[in-house]
Parts: sequence; C-alpha cells; structure tokens
Amino acid sequence: MDDKVIATNRKAHHDYTILESLEAGIQLKGTEVKSLRTGKASLADSFARLEGDEIFVYNMHIPPYEFGNIANVESKRPRKLLLHKKQIRRFSVELAQKSLTLIPLKLYFKDGIAKLEIALAKGKKIYDKRDAVKKRESDRELKRAMRSRNR
Repeated sequence: MDDKVIATNRKAHHDYTILESLEAGIQLKGTEVKSLRTGKASLADSFARLEGDEIFVYNMHIPPYEFGNIANVESKRPRKLLLHKKQIRRFSVELAQKSLTLIPLKLYFKDGIAKLEIALAKGKKIYDKRDAVKKRESDRELKRAMRSRNR
C-alpha cells in the first residue's frame, strides 16, 4: 500500500466513541496539495458538517505553500468532501436520527491522491473518558503481569 499519512486527529479516540469510518476524497486547490506534500497539516479541532447533499470539513488547517503566489488560499477554509450520494444519504440519516457527529480521523495520500478518513462518532462524557483510562491501565497491568509470569 502506498499510504503516506500527513496528519491524524489524536484527540478523536479520546473525546469520541468511533462508530463507523469512511474514506473520502477532498477537493483542494493546487497550492494546498503542494503544501500537503511537504507534510504540513493539522486536524486539531476540525469537524465535518452536512450541508444539503454535500459534506464539508471545517477548521482543517493547511498552511499556505511557502513558494506560492496569489494562488494561495485561506488556510482554514471549508473544503468539500467527495463522496457518493448513497454514502452521503446514509450518513445524513444516521446524523439526524442518533445525534451523532462527523469528525476527520486521518489525512493521507493514497496512490498520489489526497484522502480524508472521516468517522461517525458520538461524544464521550467525562465519566466515559475516565472509564476508558481505567480500562487501558488495567489492561496494561495485566499484560505486564503475564509477561513477568512467562519469564
């Protein structure tokens, strides 16, 4: 596989329960692609929103290309996601019924084309986050005990 990961949303798994993820194309300008190829982007605080029959991603930061000219665009502009109508319809139904949100997880190049992995997610409450930390720590302790026992 020829995937070159540019940016990941590290807080996504901490703040949300990921229900389903999907790969989407992203509509970019030429200088944005050049900036991504240098490996600069940030998905922190970004989110996706359904508008009509299209999905847009907001607050995704792609810095201006340093060798660009007037063709450089705003770094946090809304960007359209390229999905099939069937996928958009399915997401719109689930977003409306279950009060979920769309969040970007990972931005990467696949076969030379920029892709964004988005996910249907449900926000975690504070006590859910604490439970996840406790479970992770207990699993770590269990693995440590099993390793020391097997020596």
